Amino acid sequence: MNGYTFTLGPARLMALPSGGLYWPDQRLLVVSDLHLGKSERLARRGGTLLPPYENIVTLQRLDHDIDATEARHVLCLGDSFDDLTAADHLAEPDQLWLLRLMAGRRWTWVEGNHDAGPVELGGSHLAEATIAGLAFRHIATVETPEISGHYHPKASLPGRTAACFLMDASRVILPAYGTYTGGLWSDHPDLAALMQPNARAVLTGTRCLAMPMPR
Repeated sequence: MNGYTFTLGPARLMALPSGGLYWPDQRLLVVSDLHLGKSERLARRGGTLLPPYENIVTLQRLDHDIDATEARHVLCLGDSFDDLTAADHLAEPDQLWLLRLMAGRRWTWVEGNHDAGPVELGGSHLAEATIAGLAFRHIATVETPEISGHYHPKASLPGRTAACFLMDASRVILPAYGTYTGGLWSDHPDLAALMQPNARAVLTGTRCLAMPMPR
């Protein structure tokens, strides 16, 4: 899977090139900030018109990761939809695709700042979750070890700019998993304040690439 393996607290984890995070011992796939329905939400509110294909691309990515990891539990770390109305307006083929992915496995929606979780789609709905000593929440706090999302971090090397994981000894911030999500540079003061001096950035793409977190 061309992933990057590391430890956080008691857990041995793998950052995936897609932006997902896999915990083999728990058969757990974690994704954050899918922002499904962003093009629909922008059009509904009179914003920039984007090609309405982000749901297909994001669901393809998720389908591939579930198949490759054989995950039994999928945990979505908030902002799974661009807003709750976008969840209600999900096209029927996309809704059926998502329901097929959910079938036969545990599925947890963690609340984000854009959505409180698409209740009608089923699954568990939590403000945050704790599994084997690791906390999973949308926005990072002072309570660690934790895994979060929200900031859509990105970083660059000469010739390559990509969404990235940020990680240190006590926390991991996941990149946005969805399409049309943009990003916040890793040297932004909010991210620099959260991460320890020895933090790493792991760039996504065809393979994961780890480097010291640009500040």
